[in-house]
Amino acid sequence: MADQEVSEVVEGDGYAVANLEALGDGPGFRKVRKELGVTAFGVNGIELPPHFEAGRHFHDEQEELYFVHRGRLELEFGDGSTQLLGPGGLARVDASTVRRMRNPTDEATLVLITGGKDGYVGRDGRLAEGEESRFGPDGPPGA
Repeated sequence: MADQEVSEVVEGDGYAVANLEALGDGPGFRKVRKELGVTAFGVNGIELPPHFEAGRHFHDEQEELYFVHRGRLELEFGDGSTQLLGPGGLARVDASTVRRMRNPTDEATLVLITGGKDGYVGRDGRLAEGEESRFGPDGPPGA
């Protein structure tokens, strides 16, 4: 077992690990995809300073998933609705849906955003040789 939490990027044979907080300092992008070598989808963190409002945007192809790591995030959508997310909050947004991010608080907000296209691959995980399922043939609950 590891005896120390990961902070900086550590690369191994077929993997890379890091801590989102350590991939940048202060407001702006945290280049997760580049730093960890992700090639199958887009992923970045963004730290929004207090009361910051980003411009409205949409995408040509990639659906996005927003995850609030720290702080509060208000998302405004093209239909005029707004949703407030706290730590652990999630939002999926279609590529063509206009959206705007806003930090409505006096504290910095850190958001992880992933994006991709062409659909879900499906359940393709398999047990390594010598492993037995702890959950039975159907996998863990909810899988």
